[in-house]
Amino acid sequence: MDASVIVVGAGPSGLMLAGELRLAGIDVIVLERLPGRTGESRGIGFTARTMEVFDQRGLLPRFGDLETGTFAHFGGVPLDLGVLGPGHLAARNIPQSTTETVLEAWARDLGADIRRGREFLSLKDLGDSVEVRVRGASGERVLHSRYLVGCDGGRSGVRRAAGFDFPGTAATTELLLADIRGADIEQRMISDRVSGGMVMTADLGNGIHRIIISEHGAPPRRRTEPPAFTEVADAWKRLTGGDISHAEPVWVSAFGDAARQVTEYRRGRVILAGDSAHVHLPAGGQGMNTSIQDSVNLGWKLAAVLRGTAPAELLDTYHAERHEVGRRLLLNTRAQSLLILGGDEVQPLRGILAELTAYEDVARHLAAKAGGLDIRYDVGGGGHPLLGLRMPRLELDGPVRPTSSTALLRAGRGVLLDLEDNAHLRRRAAAWSDRIDIVTARPATVPEDGPLADTGGVLLRPDGHVAWAAPGSHHDLHTALTRWFGPAR
Repeated sequence: MDASVIVVGAGPSGLMLAGELRLAGIDVIVLERLPGRTGESRGIGFTARTMEVFDQRGLLPRFGDLETGTFAHFGGVPLDLGVLGPGHLAARNIPQSTTETVLEAWARDLGADIRRGREFLSLKDLGDSVEVRVRGASGERVLHSRYLVGCDGGRSGVRRAAGFDFPGTAATTELLLADIRGADIEQRMISDRVSGGMVMTADLGNGIHRIIISEHGAPPRRRTEPPAFTEVADAWKRLTGGDISHAEPVWVSAFGDAARQVTEYRRGRVILAGDSAHVHLPAGGQGMNTSIQDSVNLGWKLAAVLRGTAPAELLDTYHAERHEVGRRLLLNTRAQSLLILGGDEVQPLRGILAELTAYEDVARHLAAKAGGLDIRYDVGGGGHPLLGLRMPRLELDGPVRPTSSTALLRAGRGVLLDLEDNAHLRRRAAAWSDRIDIVTARPATVPEDGPLADTGGVLLRPDGHVAWAAPGSHHDLHTALTRWFGPAR
């Protein structure tokens, strides 16, 4: 084997997966067609859940000072993440190129082998390994790995080569995007409509503004290269009457509202993550964030199977959990597409939705969806209100120093959190201590009406989701440990 895992694509999902695998000691090669980062930046922010995920791995300081807030939207209808309680922040105006720079440095620091200028050509699933043919500057070469993961975007070559079904709806319209410098642009939210279409702007800092334009009736086009900036400037003038032709284009692109998802996230030794598995209108920046979370869900499971501590069936839970997340994501973004791209006919619907968000339950539901905080996996057992959900940050008074439930996940391992200094609980988990960290700590504060009230122990998966909690779980600790971490040592 050239590596245990070959990842195709050095975007956010591929780099996040490489880092997750290296945290678990798995050797990984990342193949990227482009010789260097382009500076293109489709994603420009993190949802509240992605902020938590990065915090779990200690990555937030690498981004420097982040511009954070509680603002979100659903199809242009404003939402306040503050309704979910304190600490639920989203980050904005972080170019995707910055995210890739941070994740690549992290993955390289951990020992990932990232090879640029390598174009994926074909694959053969040999049953116990995968043969991958690539082309680089010195010609074609064949590599072998135990698993191949396609993180190569919406036009994934891995997806096509492996024969994944990719049903859904084709694009019905085209949107133009440009990051420009040297123009005085009025801030416009998605809810600000213009005659004949929709325009949106965002101040990215450093004198750069992003504009997105959708003209009603503009058909989708099969482009082989980005649109010329003159095309964007002309559309802007038609819709707003303003002239931006003098501006300097930093990046110009076009995209559509296609909505597709593969029917399976794994076929034998070939796995898909990120946009390779699902494409949709990038409403609310959910695409990049969902892709990163795909990789966090997959990484520890793939590592456990490769190390032999868990059976291959653990990988079935990657499809079961993330395919459902992707399905709901497409429903979410298609609903938002109607609100964002529709004309006057959707104004009554937008008005009703704005009225509904005045009700706290509705606001909480939509805010959790926009923030990526509504995901609950079927972990078995039932009974405790946190089972399957991500663990909310809990400040802890440890035996040595204060810590938090989030900081305990930095190593990418499972965590059994003993909140009552229960020696019997720790003994029951001792046979899994090669795979999980057993930590005794007291909560600094626990709200009496919160989900952790009267909770004596919590088992966290490496992705931060709660796999068992006591009292309340119908399954015992042994069952939960075996299901998610394999048989006892």
